Amino acid sequence: MANILIVEDETRLRKDLADFLELCGFTATGVATALELRQTLADGNLPDVIVLDVGLPDGNGFELATQIRETHRCGIIMLTALGDSDDRIRGFESGADIYLVKHSTLREIEAAIRSLLRRTAGQSDAANGEEDQWVLDSTKWILTAPNQHSVKLTATEFAFMNVLCSRSGQICHREDLIAIVARPRSTFDNRHLDAIVSRLRRKIEERTSLTAPIKVVYGVGYTFAASALMR
Repeated sequence: MANILIVEDETRLRKDLADFLELCGFTATGVATALELRQTLADGNLPDVIVLDVGLPDGNGFELATQIRETHRCGIIMLTALGDSDDRIRGFESGADIYLVKHSTLREIEAAIRSLLRRTAGQSDAANGEEDQWVLDSTKWILTAPNQHSVKLTATEFAFMNVLCSRSGQICHREDLIAIVARPRSTFDNRHLDAIVSRLRRKIEERTSLTAPIKVVYGVGYTFAASALMR
């Protein structure tokens, strides 16, 4: 039974989410502050997934996600009222696996948790040597190929790869990718996205001597056509 830790200072939301997840078959506990989160992790109560609010009374969720990533390999779902693309990019850069806004329904949050658990279970199997895979380091922004050659990514490249790798095998729609990688107050369209992907493919292939597994789905978006492990 998966253990879910909810870090949320809104009492009603924290209780409703914990109760709902318990009914869905999870073990769910809630804390209201960054201090309680740190104490829980220090006590060795390591969750499978942390649902993390960004705006805590004694801490910043972005900074907390970065700290969690340095010592723990649990999944992180950010749940926040900040829905701008710049905030989403910052969330992914800080280590979040999934970024949800607070008007998401309880069932959407449950579905995100189950999706993340399936993904991490698949990563554990692959890590046991069943297949070669690409590894994306969310702390150092480094993509490592199966042959162990690495590529240092820019912030924009990492934001793009983070989405593709997190949905490995699934199609990432152009509109979603543009919203995530577009810089604030700038004009960004399909041509800009395609240019970024073209440069990234060339960069990966030059530095790893392997074909970049970034595949275009014409008229729809892109997909990562290989096994991916996110750290």
